[in-house]
Amino acid sequence: MKLYFDHEKLNVYQHSLSFNEWVGELLVSLVAKAAVKDQLDRPATSIPLNIAEGNGKFSLRDRARFFDIARGSAVESAASLDVLVAMKERVQPAKEQLVQIVNMLMGLLKRLGYTFKTETAMVREDEDFAFGFQQEQEKE
Repeated sequence: MKLYFDHEKLNVYQHSLSFNEWVGELLVSLVAKAAVKDQLDRPATSIPLNIAEGNGKFSLRDRARFFDIARGSAVESAASLDVLVAMKERVQPAKEQLVQIVNMLMGLLKRLGYTFKTETAMVREDEDFAFGFQQEQEKE
């Protein structure tokens, strides 16, 4: 395949296209509700589109913003796959591919000088909360 644009040379872009191919095949085979299909299709499609648009930006800040949006879409795709798992669909290979895509996008963001504030980067329940919740459940 002849490459015409710079974004086509990015491994993360090629991985995102491969993921989209997998998603397309999955969506055809799914008997799930249309809403679930749409909820996976939109962010999966958004990943390569934002990579391409971001790579076309001249400003590093703009480029980083689009790569970050693509990363968010990859995480949203992973959550959509979790919904399908709850609906008894097999999605583990796609989840592994999304981990690769997110890691590659994080690398691109770091190369652009994007700084991550680790204390505010993710929201997680701390162990004390989870333990307290378990104790309340056990009392009932």
